[in-house]
Amino acid sequence: MSPEAEKNLVEKLHDPKNQQAAFSELVKEFSETLYWQIRKIVISHDDANDVLQNTFIKVWTSIDNFRGDSKLSTWLYRIAVNEAITFLNKQRALNNISIDDADTFLVSRLEGDEYFDGDEAQLKLQKAVLRLPEKQRIVFNMKYFDEMKYEDISDILETSVGALKASYHHAVKKIEEYLSIDD
Repeated sequence: MSPEAEKNLVEKLHDPKNQQAAFSELVKEFSETLYWQIRKIVISHDDANDVLQNTFIKVWTSIDNFRGDSKLSTWLYRIAVNEAITFLNKQRALNNISIDDADTFLVSRLEGDEYFDGDEAQLKLQKAVLRLPEKQRIVFNMKYFDEMKYEDISDILETSVGALKASYHHAVKKIEEYLSIDD
């Protein structure tokens, strides 16, 4: 979405007469990209749909608080990522999973995902990514798979570009190490 179209959409979202139609437009425009960002974090298709729905509920209830300090898409990504992390934290607590076992939990979800249709190489790459610490995993997914610029990731995750570059570098090294190990 162009910056001008995004600005126009924000204006409609703040206009009570156009708010519902504008929100429908927002959902249509951003559902797929937000779904895939969430899915990379929570792994499960059904959970990603639930988190996406929670994301849009939060957007709807918070739209009046959006001041336009960042791009609308950045704000949406930030909400989606935070909702996904909150969901995972709740799942870990419900299942009594320690932070040290979180990667094993996510890998088992990937292996049990009936919607995963990748080959063995793709499965091994995904397992390597899931073994990363949460922040590195999110940064790696945004940079490697989504090809986002560090500046955009910085706005979404509210951290410095330098810290993101370091996280990405460490993530790549860990993935390379994991992929070099024969199963």
